[in-house]
Amino acid sequence: MRRRDFFKAVVGSATTWPVAAYPQAEKLPRIGFMGANASVFSPWTAAFVGRLRELGWVEGRTIAIEYRWSEGRPERNAEIAAEFVRLNVDAIVTLGSAVPALQKVTSVIPIVFALSTDPVGGGLVASLAHPGGNVTGLSNQAAELASKRLEYLREAVPNLSRLAIMGNVGFPQAVLEMGGVQATARTFGLQITQLEIRKADDIAPAFETLNGRADALYVVDDALITANRSRIITLALGARLPAIFNNRSFVEVGGLLSYGPNFPDLFRRAADLVDKILHGAKPANIPVEQPTKFDLVINLTTAKTLGLSIPDKLLAVATEVIE
Repeated sequence: MRRRDFFKAVVGSATTWPVAAYPQAEKLPRIGFMGANASVFSPWTAAFVGRLRELGWVEGRTIAIEYRWSEGRPERNAEIAAEFVRLNVDAIVTLGSAVPALQKVTSVIPIVFALSTDPVGGGLVASLAHPGGNVTGLSNQAAELASKRLEYLREAVPNLSRLAIMGNVGFPQAVLEMGGVQATARTFGLQITQLEIRKADDIAPAFETLNGRADALYVVDDALITANRSRIITLALGARLPAIFNNRSFVEVGGLLSYGPNFPDLFRRAADLVDKILHGAKPANIPVEQPTKFDLVINLTTAKTLGLSIPDKLLAVATEVIE
């Protein structure tokens, strides 16, 4: 049975809910959800949908969600953005890295970024308090957390003196974070090697250029990095490089450390912003929010593989230890 016929049958039944409680599919508010990879995003998508449900928006009943995945290919952002405009969605939820592509095709459809490295510096909003335009969301304060990440990395790798920093230089916000990491690393007296990538095919050659010239790796996350997390971690382990990331999804698949905002919490709060928008609020008047929950996750199996002994004081402050 086709979806439309199904809804007509349900509405026409004398034994089901009233029509007002079960609207026809074509009249449901529609959300466009753009992410990097369905598998990686699974816990974050679940958090978003779960919070919507708590707010009364039940997927397939009172709201429709169109999911699209870029797989880390920047050109897909423009394609998905154009598709969402054609679908005339009521709001779009995405990452900060995809917002510029969306801004090129719509200044009307509300856009909510669930996380962004530097929404002001990246030109996504005019200010955190007064975003302006059709965009708002949540900042993950990535650049501000660089110092703390490096502190944790230095505790885990006590002889750290040479640091490699990997990031997508085609993504302006990643470039901003890389600059912040370099500045912080220099205050610790670390020698820096920058690994610049723009596409998936750049990752393996970037590791080859290191040739033993680094003691650890700091990875600046974006959609390209997320979509290729397994490859990056495999290459880092092959080079015996302890690596730190900004969220636990990397540590789950073999990364050593992650420190940053709790991503499921950010996506839950993105659902709150969508709820406000669907009830008539304008993104221009919804302040960009800051993270309130932070996680330090450590993979002890990876530490053992790398021959590292994680200090007890670091384990004591960890949110989660994977063994």
